[in-house]
Amino acid sequence: MRILGLDVGSKTVGVAICDELGWTAQGLTTLKINEEKNRFGFDEIGQLIKEYQVESVVIGLPKNMNGTIGPRGEASQQFAREIERLFDVPTVLWDERLTTMAAERVLIEADVSRKKRKKVIDKMAAMLILQGYLDSKN
Repeated sequence: MRILGLDVGSKTVGVAICDELGWTAQGLTTLKINEEKNRFGFDEIGQLIKEYQVESVVIGLPKNMNGTIGPRGEASQQFAREIERLFDVPTVLWDERLTTMAAERVLIEADVSRKKRKKVIDKMAAMLILQGYLDSKN
């Protein structure tokens, strides 16, 4: 049972996948997108869903610190609806508050340079979102 994890931003989508047992998440890639030009990376996501035989997709839901949903959260909700419509797979919206900050902290502690952090931060955030979801299920 493979689950895909996504950290959806306005310029990138971090992507992670779990192992076949659904225990651990690994970062896969970061997709470049462009909201203004309606380029959301759905073709690439569709290929990954097919390649890994994904059964569901966990999408980070950025909530405000008071728990409300702002514009980025609404964009994630719309992204989830499109994934379901295009690929006929169920989605789960997972509270992602502070995951990007946590990913940044891990990379800083690992002494990863700022330039390299920028390249992997989104896929690491996707991994943390997916791992949080997996941990809650196990």
